[in-house]
Amino acid sequence: MERKVIFLDIDGTLTEPGSNDPPESALQAIKGAREQGHYVFLCTGRNYDMLSPLLKYDFDGIVASSGGYIECGKNVIYDCPMTETQRQTAMKVLEENGVFRTVECMDGSYTDEGFKDFLRDHAAEGSNSELLRWREQIEKSLNILPMKEYRGQPVYKIVIMSRTRNQLVQPQKVLASDFEFCIQPENKDGFINGEVVNKQFDKGKAVKKVCDYLGVSLDDSVAFGDSMNDREMLEAAGLSICMKNGSEELKKLADDICPSVKDDGIRKAFIKYHLIYA
Repeated sequence: MERKVIFLDIDGTLTEPGSNDPPESALQAIKGAREQGHYVFLCTGRNYDMLSPLLKYDFDGIVASSGGYIECGKNVIYDCPMTETQRQTAMKVLEENGVFRTVECMDGSYTDEGFKDFLRDHAAEGSNSELLRWREQIEKSLNILPMKEYRGQPVYKIVIMSRTRNQLVQPQKVLASDFEFCIQPENKDGFINGEVVNKQFDKGKAVKKVCDYLGVSLDDSVAFGDSMNDREMLEAAGLSICMKNGSEELKKLADDICPSVKDDGIRKAFIKYHLIYA
């Protein structure tokens, strides 16, 4: 059997969104795949601090910050935060256009309190109160701190939320040379959310870097994801699998669709593709 390199997104793929607790079936599948000689990597948009609770489980390496930081074993093979000029320009133009920002650094994440203030002020409108509860829970579980505690640490990625697409027109124009805007499909709450990611890296480029480092063909890579920020990863991998609970757009790009994270999808897909044996 050819040795495979398996890349697992976290939120919505390995765990419920915002959770740090994979189902036992997924943990057993990962253990079994590694015992069969395969490599298993986390490949996530989360920064290092957000994924650290999962490192108590055994993985062969991590891809963090959408490809901006990569470890193979204990070796750091790629580390690419924004330059200071990039950071200052991005933060300024987003703020000037009323876009709520969450900056992701190596040691933590920091978010504009203005988004929750807006939700509190409009709590009676639609599902804003539900969104506020969700946001507060996410911030608590992933240790996201208020922006006032940010001290200028290097930034790998900026997660954004805006009330309208028009608010993103000027930021996209100003930042076009250096950054990609990965915008999620509009959600039921009416907000636009996405990520501002350096063009120097993405999850797909990270898959290639890891395979090159390990001396494994891209044809022997397997990627699991659920949202459009996993697109490049799925496009790069030899076998791409989208979770049933995932984005409809991503499902169209994937080679296969496996059961949802709630329905032991990782384990069932590992068995289907002979990464482990039932």
